[in-house]
Amino acid sequence: MKGFKEFIMRGNLIELAVAFIMGTAFAAVVTTFTQIILDLIGKLGNIDAFSTTAVAGINIGAFITAVLTFLITSFVLYFAIVKPYNAFKERKAAKEGTTEDDLEKSTEDLLVEIRDLLAGPAAAASVEAAPAPQQNPQNPAN
Repeated sequence: MKGFKEFIMRGNLIELAVAFIMGTAFAAVVTTFTQIILDLIGKLGNIDAFSTTAVAGINIGAFITAVLTFLITSFVLYFAIVKPYNAFKERKAAKEGTTEDDLEKSTEDLLVEIRDLLAGPAAAASVEAAPAPQQNPQNPAN
């Protein structure tokens, strides 16, 4: 039971739950806003129900409604969340004196550091002294 409590109380899980709930509520707002825009477009084009508009028997109104909902959601999320979050990360990194290059170590560098920490100082010195393996020209996988 203790492990489950620790799992539930982790910050990432709680943040994810809040984000999911906020996303659901935000989707309802965007859907309503999109419907208002489509009603305005429908009035300009003398179309009563834009989402049920069919061209040559094909209902394109529902597709156009979905595309507009996606575009509005993407636009709002980018300018309301992504852009301010990136600016916050940049300010935080500048405040701490770290650069983006410092944060982006290669996977190989990270694996070498982990190996060295696990092996201890004696093993790390012997690995550095060992010659690098040579590739076999007949079999490049070796």
